[in-house]
Amino acid sequence: MPSDDGDSCADVLPGTLQMLILKTLTRGPLHGYAIAQQIKLTSDDVLQVEEGSLYPALERTLLKGWVTAEWVQASPKRRARVYRLTAAGRKQLADEVSAFTRAMDATFRVIQPA
Repeated sequence: MPSDDGDSCADVLPGTLQMLILKTLTRGPLHGYAIAQQIKLTSDDVLQVEEGSLYPALERTLLKGWVTAEWVQASPKRRARVYRLTAAGRKQLADEVSAFTRAMDATFRVIQPA
């Protein structure tokens, strides 16, 4: 959905944020803001992840054991929580990509002209 300010960014589709987070972390450990920026960059500025959605999703993935997190010193006066994908997270990502691909293929079959 386009944002209210008229730019071309869209919110992440419901049910895909967790998958996008896990996929982004396959590139290496990142802090939350960097995850959101990487999703935006990789999607050519189409997808935008809001903080109010990102951090609860990161907490859920942490609780499920799909990522680990550690606090690191980002600057002399600031710490950042860096997230890292686990083996269980890699398996979950593969499962979610497979389910997403099946759902998208089915959706395309429905919306294709007859």
